[in-house]
Amino acid sequence: MGSRFNQRDQKRKVNKIYNIAITVVSILIVIVAVSIFLSDDGTDTEKATTEPKQTVEKDAKKKVDKPAGKEEDTDLTKEDEDEDSKATEEGTEENTEDGTDTDADTNTDTNTDTNTDTNTDTNPDTDTDKAEDAELVEVEGSGDGNVATTYKSESWKPVGTEQSGEHTTSFQKNSVDWNEMSKAIAHGAGIDQGNMKLWWLQNGGSPNTAIGTVSEGDNPKTFRVYIEWVDGSGWKPVKVEELKTNDKKYK
Repeated sequence: MGSRFNQRDQKRKVNKIYNIAITVVSILIVIVAVSIFLSDDGTDTEKATTEPKQTVEKDAKKKVDKPAGKEEDTDLTKEDEDEDSKATEEGTEENTEDGTDTDADTNTDTNTDTNTDTNTDTNPDTDTDKAEDAELVEVEGSGDGNVATTYKSESWKPVGTEQSGEHTTSFQKNSVDWNEMSKAIAHGAGIDQGNMKLWWLQNGGSPNTAIGTVSEGDNPKTFRVYIEWVDGSGWKPVKVEELKTNDKKYK
């Protein structure tokens, strides 16, 4: 009887320990579960609370940023308008200056060209004479005591002709040949044919040569010009003598 009682007593103790252990474990499980539940709920609450705040802050930023953007756009627009206005004013000033410079240059060029053309047209023979004078070569004279200087020029060319066929020298005044001889004599002497005085025109010793004594206007300087005929090209000066006195003036 005593042993059975002891066994039952031991079983009761063991069962009691098991029950206590189970209870403790159950309590721990409950505590853990409650803790987990509460922590999850707190996290969700914080998230829910934070998201509205962030949304409100974003909306507030948008509302605040919009006026700033408008102000920036307005400032940029004003700056662009100011730059465009400045560019327009600068362009206008440049155009005005360019127009003034262009007009001035045009007037200057026009006046220069006009003066140049006028001077060229007024004194064509003067320029020609200077060019020819620069190419004249002084040569030995014939020994005539009335000759001051004798010269030739390789730049002398035939003056052209209207005549065709076989040439016959004509000393008839104002004939075609006469006029062409006068032109060649003026060319050799370097004077204007329209202002040339032809004092004497004679044969040069052969059918196609001639000699003319000329001066220019009231200028006492007198020239004896030797010319020769070139077939198909006309008369050409070949030698000029500057005379000391006009030996044909009173003939």
